[in-house]
Amino acid sequence: MIMNSILLVDDKANVRQMTREVLTAEGFNVLEAANGREALLVARNHKPDLILLDVMMPEMGGFEFLRIFRKEKDTPVILLTAKLDEVDKVLGLELGADDYVTKPFGMKELVARIHAVLRRAHGSTQASSVLSYNGLQVDLETRDVTVLGKQVSLTPSEYDLLTLLIAAPGRVHTRSSILLHLQGSTFEGLERSIDVHVRNLRAKIEPDPSNPDYIETVFGVGYRFRP
Repeated sequence: MIMNSILLVDDKANVRQMTREVLTAEGFNVLEAANGREALLVARNHKPDLILLDVMMPEMGGFEFLRIFRKEKDTPVILLTAKLDEVDKVLGLELGADDYVTKPFGMKELVARIHAVLRRAHGSTQASSVLSYNGLQVDLETRDVTVLGKQVSLTPSEYDLLTLLIAAPGRVHTRSSILLHLQGSTFEGLERSIDVHVRNLRAKIEPDPSNPDYIETVFGVGYRFRP
């Protein structure tokens, strides 16, 4: 039986020790990091199956880690947060977290959440790495994009925007959340620059950019991939 590896990221050593003991007893291989900066190095070198990520940490917090890491990997992430603010929870999910557990949490609840997220992740891993919709096809392994069999050349930002939208048809993404996804730690741009990216992307993939089949505008909010 293959052991799932979990990267535990928390600046408090006692929290890491207690959580590590429980997860090890549950059969997980536990890696550790004390902040987001350490976590990036560990995740890149060891490729964990899931990440438990504290939000408030020195050096680099959980949200900043997510902004950077989500450009590299789709490893499942569960946020560990003491904050009850709904805005923070939504931000974490928009940045790519799969679930969150509010501190202080029970270990049984945490283990149950881990198993649930891993089941979903394994299911998506077994599925095709090719996303397709009505003649549009995106190969997540090769990064090839084709429309009606014809290959389309996209910039990195256009590709990241397309994969963000097509991965969750019907989900509305605000301009600010898209900007965070595209720019991460270099978040300095204007939200309206997203309109430019969308216009350029539509010009490349839409049969009729003025009447788009794929990317819909949600007026006053942002964009979504047609459900």
